[in-house]
Amino acid sequence: MFQRVGDSAFRKDLTNTIKLCKALNFPQHQFKSIHVAGTNGKGSSSHMLAAVLQYAGYKTGLYTSPHLKNFSERIRINGEPVEPQFVVDFVKKIRPHIEKLAPSFFEITVAMAFDYFAHHQVDIAVIEVGMGGRLDSTNVILPEVSLITNISMDHSQWLGDTMEKIAGEKAGIIKEFIPVVISERQPGIDQVFEQKALENQSALYFASEDIVLSEIDGLYQLQLGTGQVLKIEPDLTGNYQQSNVCGVLRTLDILGDRGFVIKDQHIEDGLANVVETTGLKGRWQVLNEAPKVICDVGHNEAGVVENMTQLEQQVYDRLIIIWGVVKDKDLSKILELLPKTAIYFFCEASIPRAMPAEELALEARIMGLKGEVVHDVNEALRLAIKSASERDLIFIGGSTFVVAELDSL
Repeated sequence: MFQRVGDSAFRKDLTNTIKLCKALNFPQHQFKSIHVAGTNGKGSSSHMLAAVLQYAGYKTGLYTSPHLKNFSERIRINGEPVEPQFVVDFVKKIRPHIEKLAPSFFEITVAMAFDYFAHHQVDIAVIEVGMGGRLDSTNVILPEVSLITNISMDHSQWLGDTMEKIAGEKAGIIKEFIPVVISERQPGIDQVFEQKALENQSALYFASEDIVLSEIDGLYQLQLGTGQVLKIEPDLTGNYQQSNVCGVLRTLDILGDRGFVIKDQHIEDGLANVVETTGLKGRWQVLNEAPKVICDVGHNEAGVVENMTQLEQQVYDRLIIIWGVVKDKDLSKILELLPKTAIYFFCEASIPRAMPAEELALEARIMGLKGEVVHDVNEALRLAIKSASERDLIFIGGSTFVVAELDSL
């Protein structure tokens, strides 16, 4: 599968997904949905939407990828992972189609999620794009509303080598007459979404212009275009969540126009309890207090910028960074963002796509980053904690798959 091996498992085609869905009697059209794309923030935004909808009393499906610990995390209803027996039965049911079509792992899981949500008659499902949008397997749904989060350079070898090309792939989820929310206006690519929305006669909303957010001591105050003010104490505390929250609120507002009853209390409760309600992990997650240990799955240039900016705001004596990456990232741009004053442990995830820790350490030394190679992230964390004082800060990141292998997650 793509997450493990990269390019050889990637399919830019909807044919297999359409054929699988046809064999399953088009389950994607048997429930209402929200489609979420973007480079950064689409996973967090999907979980936020699901949490609020659950608090509003709706039976809510949630499809996201990749998983951190168990496959069943990808497919949830009201926060509960798909039952293993359903997975087994589904694969048996469609085995003839698997043998005939040879679909990818992702194509199978998308069809499985649609079938599961249809089988359990969810009121609405939040569907996260895997990669891109236009040719992503999830792009066979007809959602109530589409949401596109922050765009940055990532997966450029598959989606395009400019921001405009990448934005064009994300804009591919915009459907005719279906409203679309853009979390934040980004100069240089906003016209990509405006043009696509115009072509499809789709109402377009830039959430960052409709909602004013201010943050004081972890409390968000959001002033909506209607003059309404919400005060929220979110449990997702990464600074980057602020633009995600705006996109989520604007999306929920549109759902309200389309007949969903979502009250302020549902929003406040949902956003305050995303982790507990939906099982989201690895987003600026604090694993220990003394020394403080934080992990985050941000792995592309924009995500690393956000993480490093937030690290600069922390108070500590020494900064220890445990870092591992996959081979298909533009490593030079990432490494130049990392602080040279930190102490490093270079590790690697247990997947074929991982960059060997020795190779990473060599590239890091060229960029002035010093540390030691410890292949396993858990051993690296053990050594980091052993060498740290209570006032030191340990940060673990660089790859979703490194964070996923933490025993303490």
